[in-house]
Amino acid sequence: MILSLKNITMKFGGVTALNSISFGVKQGEIYGLIGPNGAGKTTLFNIITGNYKPTSGEVEFDNRTITSLKPHKIVHKGIARTFQNIRLFSSMSVLDNVLVGFDFQANYSYFESILRLPRFFEEERRIKKRAMEILEYLKLDKFADTTATDLSYGDQRRVEIARALATNPKLILLDEPAAGMNPNETKELASLIKQARDDFNLSILLIEHDMKFVNALCERVLVLDYGKVIFEGKAHDAIRDKEVIRAYLGDFNHA
Repeated sequence: MILSLKNITMKFGGVTALNSISFGVKQGEIYGLIGPNGAGKTTLFNIITGNYKPTSGEVEFDNRTITSLKPHKIVHKGIARTFQNIRLFSSMSVLDNVLVGFDFQANYSYFESILRLPRFFEEERRIKKRAMEILEYLKLDKFADTTATDLSYGDQRRVEIARALATNPKLILLDEPAAGMNPNETKELASLIKQARDDFNLSILLIEHDMKFVNALCERVLVLDYGKVIFEGKAHDAIRDKEVIRAYLGDFNHA
């Protein structure tokens, strides 16, 4: 397992947002995290990325415990994420947004950057070249100098993925990557995610409500409802599970 969560519980005051959640994501797997609004999915992402510290339980990544690490340390370990609500730097170009992802990888000292020594310029050229390669891979290179928020919604999603790839991750967390996309954009995104998984040797954990998108991508899914696991298994089995149907559609026996 590249990622293992063991008995994760998260309480906010008297509210239990997550109740003893355990699961693992295999190396190279695309794993889906689904459930109704308020089920605890984004809370789980925030725990994995260090934004929240769980009330109890452990998170292991690449066979090391990361439960108490700060978010920037977790990025350095190899976990990147995108967000449900797109978070791009609105005044910056597409290229500059992606360059942010390389920030901690620059191989020069503070003094070398201040004094503008040769290694500073060499590293800046290397990083810019790599950023352009990622943009080209995602078919965004023609927008490199465009202000990021001037792009279409679907292309802004791709910029977020590009920035995540720039951190050189082993695992990417995608929070509703297909939200707001039309069917053609969604189909293209599914193909892109699969190809990126293979080309960049990634493991992927995603939150998504579009079950057709989930079925096209995910080997396995975990379904949450009110902070509890109600199903884990193959995506095509989840949509036929009685507990999953009840969580999404209600109890027809009492309707």
